[in-house]
Amino acid sequence: MEIWLLILAVLVAVPAAAWFGQEKLIFFPQPLAGTSHLPPGTQAVDLRAADGTKLAGFFVPASTPRAPVLLYFGGNAEEISWTLADPRWPAGYARAGVNYRGYGQSDGAPGEAPLVDDAKLAFDAIAARPDVDPARIVVVGRSLGTGIAARLAVERPVAAAILISPYDSLVEVAKAHYPWLPVSWLLRHRFDAASYAKRASAPLLAIVAAADGIVHVPRSRALYDAWAGPKRWVALDGRGHNDLTADGGFWSAVAGFVTALDK
Repeated sequence: MEIWLLILAVLVAVPAAAWFGQEKLIFFPQPLAGTSHLPPGTQAVDLRAADGTKLAGFFVPASTPRAPVLLYFGGNAEEISWTLADPRWPAGYARAGVNYRGYGQSDGAPGEAPLVDDAKLAFDAIAARPDVDPARIVVVGRSLGTGIAARLAVERPVAAAILISPYDSLVEVAKAHYPWLPVSWLLRHRFDAASYAKRASAPLLAIVAAADGIVHVPRSRALYDAWAGPKRWVALDGRGHNDLTADGGFWSAVAGFVTALDK
């Protein structure tokens, strides 16, 4: 009898722990260590969400007036200033992003619903700037951020989307990593990107690592196949989830994609 009670206790305790502790399995907030690595002229972006939460990010201006913008949404363990500071982004494009709640200098706690609302707020704030061409905002999402960017591509008039290590839904990603858990029942933050991809008309560039051990290629392919608009698929051999941007092919794909948008 005791062994069956133990098994029952485990069967109840493990899903309960996953239910109540899932935020710690999904989100890994990172602090802002400093700003000296950001390019000269970088401006702070300070927003206030509808619930009063303070959100903080950065705007790296372009050298031309009324410039197009790359609006960036990062991974689940990423403080975005380092990515925005990278000089390899296409010349002529401004770069912008707001750290998720609890990341960088943004207050609050992350969760799917508030992050989606914050993304819309960030888009609207960037589009309203006088030094931005609101018709040429390209959303860029990486890993977790691809689910946010895919939804934004439907709910805001984006010029295009660049999704790096995208996924169809966090439920499907979690099933691959936790096959012994009933994740379809447990997961509150589902980030069902594929349901929005089916309604997305903006051009898509999907860049994946052929050896991605976090977001497996079939999950990226499912999102890509669901995308309704024109699309391009780029898979980089020999790269994994965390070193994708170290490949020169990554940057040439991004540059070629945004250049084609203006033709």
